This record gives sequence, structure tokens and C-alpha cells, in this order.
Amino acid sequence: MNQLWAPWRMAYIADIDKAGAGCVFCAKVSAKDDRESLILHRGKTCFVIMNLFPYNNGHLLVIPYAHVAEIGAIDRDTSTELWDLLCRAKQALRETMHPDGFNIGINLGRTAGAGIDTHLHAHIVPRWNGDTNFMPVVGETKVISQELGATYDTLLPAFRSTI
Repeated sequence: MNQLWAPWRMAYIADIDKAGAGCVFCAKVSAKDDRESLILHRGKTCFVIMNLFPYNNGHLLVIPYAHVAEIGAIDRDTSTELWDLLCRAKQALRETMHPDGFNIGINLGRTAGAGIDTHLHAHIVPRWNGDTNFMPVVGETKVISQELGATYDTLLPAFRSTI
């Protein structure tokens, strides 16, 4: 198999393997610079942030401020805002990036695919016809075609006008 060097991924691998290092989501929401933290919107009980290690361009997360691991541990107001922000994030992505579809989901626990399993979060991933090509199939590599800062700049105006 050929290797594609992606040394920036080491930060992700190191973060999820550190015991007691603190929650990356709690650290992001505590930071002052939303652009640096990739936070697009702060609600009353939840916030919307870009995924630092996206599956596709525009991959967003909706995250409760409450540091809980289980969906049953959030209150009704948080549950309502989480769903509302997922719907609004979908609309913002549709208006700015024009995807053909979406994957929306929550992975509960490491076994279910949660890279960060101690803080509940929902994924919304825009999809385009043909966004899977030979690279993931043959090269076992996903190509992200836009830099995170450029994606942030594309999405932010939609979040300011629709949320």
C-alpha cells in the first residue's frame, strides 16, 4: 500500500489517546477566538463547530455545552436546541455549499465509532454525487478539497443570517 503523509493527523491521534487531558470540546467552547476554534454559532445550550478532522468539506458538529456522554443525560431544552441547530446547520450548508445530500448521526461509545466518547455530539456531513472516488477505495485515503479556514469563511455568513 502507498502512504500519504498526513502529519497533522497526529494531533488528533494524540488527543484521543491522552488520559485525563481534558475535553477538546469544552476547551474549544471556553476559548475566546471563535474563528480559531472553528465555532460558527453559540446557542443557549449548544454550539455549532466545524470538525477539525472532517469526513468531507463542511463537516459540522452540534454539541451541548453540558459535558455528558449519553443522549439521555441532556434536558429537554438542550435536546430541542440540538435538533434545531442540526436543521439550521443543514440549511446553512445547503445555501452555501449546495450538497446533494447529508449524513446526520450520533456515535455513542468508542465501539460505535465515537472518536470523542465522553462528550455527546452530533455530526452533519454534506455529501455530493461522486464525492467518493478511487482514493478511499483504492488508496484508502480521503481527499478534502478545501482548507478549513476557507470553509469557515464560506459558512459563517449563512450562520449569521439564518441562526
